[in-house]
Amino acid sequence: MAEDGAITELLTPVIEAAGFETVRIRTTGAREKTLQVMAERPDGTMSAEDCAELSRAISVVLEETDPVEGAYTLEVSSPGIDRPLTRLKDFERWEGFAAKIELTQAVEDQKRFRGHLAGVEEGDVLFDIEGEDETAVVPFGLIKSAKLLMTDELIAESLRRSKAALKEGDAEWSENRDGPQRGGM
Repeated sequence: MAEDGAITELLTPVIEAAGFETVRIRTTGAREKTLQVMAERPDGTMSAEDCAELSRAISVVLEETDPVEGAYTLEVSSPGIDRPLTRLKDFERWEGFAAKIELTQAVEDQKRFRGHLAGVEEGDVLFDIEGEDETAVVPFGLIKSAKLLMTDELIAESLRRSKAALKEGDAEWSENRDGPQRGGM
């Protein structure tokens, strides 16, 4: 939708100012519209508290500008485990994992492919397509949609990354909490 581009332009600075990165913004539904805002912290995490915080920040701008025609529901969420891949860094971050990609135009009479992410090179996505011997070089601009496929490996890695981010967050919280106590007493 053309409306989505304008809303993305409007909300991206708000999302970034709140300390998050935009993964995807889109409106769905004809009668009962939903404005879906998918975001995450730079480390790839997004808690329920983060969603609530971001929802409040976005709501202020939406109330002022009213960019969505008609009634709608705002939905702020994390990308989830089987996340959409919308930025080049997503393809790089999840290298080695199973994914599916849909192109804007057919290549060898096919638009949809399954395989494994093989990284990024000069703005193109490298993709090991199931049943092919060579790694495909897919121009990023030809990708209509892409998402990770739910596998045991993906679940295990997502849990590992979440635990690592929590440990890092706990260390930062402890440092921030202890700092003023030491300096102020």
